[in-house]
Amino acid sequence: MPAGLKEFLQRWAVITVAVLVAEHVVSGIQYDTWQSLLVATLLLGILNVVLRPLLIVLTVGVMGLVNVGLGLRLALLTLPLQIGLFGFLLLAINAMLLLMVGNLVSAFHVRDFWAAFWGGLVIGLITLILNSLTRTGDSRFVFRRQGLKPPDRKPGGDDGPVIDI
Repeated sequence: MPAGLKEFLQRWAVITVAVLVAEHVVSGIQYDTWQSLLVATLLLGILNVVLRPLLIVLTVGVMGLVNVGLGLRLALLTLPLQIGLFGFLLLAINAMLLLMVGNLVSAFHVRDFWAAFWGGLVIGLITLILNSLTRTGDSRFVFRRQGLKPPDRKPGGDDGPVIDI
């Protein structure tokens, strides 16, 4: 099996499991058949690759324009609020994409924005954990005791973002 196809199937499986968990945890997210679940997760993966980065860049641009309008002092004063707002907007982007999938796939149902919001949060957390365990995505959890040397890195490369706990 080609490496690209294997990685694609792994990522699709991870997002499918994450949506299954969200469907069981969040009321308001349902699928009728397993085929609709597979189509919905494939579409969600495509939207996450294509549309999500564009929406994030747009969000950062708008927040940058607001900061220019506020001026340096006021922008620095409101920085904690802006960081919290940016985090909420990232979750809102995930919710909008999940709602979009619910509207495009007739046998996959997302009741409202808040179901999509909590579903997006659950999907994001489960995807982060599963990608870390399967080494499919770019995220890693690294657990180490203070004073110990970090784990060896791959030669000549970047392993992606690391969350040190």
